[in-house]
Amino acid sequence: MSPRAGSSPRSCRNYYGLVAAQRKLASAQQSLREVRQFLDITQKQESGGEVAHSDVVKARIQVSQRTRDAQEAELAVLKSRLGLSVLIFPDFRDAFSVVDDLQAIAPLLPLTDLKATAATNSPDLRVAEASVLQETLGVGVARGAVLPTLSFDYFYGINANVFATRSTPTPENPSGVNLLGSVAQVQLNVPLWNWGAAQSKLKQAQLRVRAAKSDLSLAQRQLQANIASFHREAEIARDQVASLRESLDLSTESLRLTLLRYQAGEVSVLEVVDAQATLIQARNAFDDGLVRYRVALAALQTLTGTLQP
Repeated sequence: MSPRAGSSPRSCRNYYGLVAAQRKLASAQQSLREVRQFLDITQKQESGGEVAHSDVVKARIQVSQRTRDAQEAELAVLKSRLGLSVLIFPDFRDAFSVVDDLQAIAPLLPLTDLKATAATNSPDLRVAEASVLQETLGVGVARGAVLPTLSFDYFYGINANVFATRSTPTPENPSGVNLLGSVAQVQLNVPLWNWGAAQSKLKQAQLRVRAAKSDLSLAQRQLQANIASFHREAEIARDQVASLRESLDLSTESLRLTLLRYQAGEVSVLEVVDAQATLIQARNAFDDGLVRYRVALAALQTLTGTLQP
């Protein structure tokens, strides 16, 4: 399943929420492997008389904690998967996979281009404009109720109990009576007094037009504000991705060096635990940054009417 399987911000948010949950599960499993390796190191160090038993105890505590974290991450993946399944598929299913394209940073269009596109394609603006048009037509209907009306009717046909153009000949009228005929009538209706009901309806229609125009103006301003807000959020998230990636690389290197120093007896077990926790936080922060950028892009596409199913 690709990200286009959902055609709404909620679908995109749930989709990338599942992708992020899977990434965090992989991170939790990797962290669990790392603390198990560290536990093995401490046990070997203890056997050689290089570290105290307290280091082994601390490493075992970390293994238990990371095991629980992995279980919670697995549960989060299941919940995200089921939530996305209920939102997208017409029947219940959980046998599907998602494409992890978070690493492919999609381009962000300039703010001026987004505003120009939204002015013509925004669903919210189209709804507001249609409401103004509808209420404007309602004014014409209400105004027609207070103006004189002129109607003209014309009828042509057979005025008889039989289907014939002429009646049966008689001695008095050998040729019969012509049964075909036509009639025209004109009706003029001049409203004089209806207790102000027509004027009230006209006034109500005009007020509805004013309200619809106010809603349209509000929708336009709100649209511009939302676009500016989500565009700035996308810019910040995009710019932070590089910083988050650097923090992830540094945290990985820091853990590697800290483990080497621990094996050399230069640092305590607490520094290793701190380096492990920092690496986990860096991994999760990097994944959250990628998801934040994707969700902001989806919100911009919805506002501009360019989000495709």
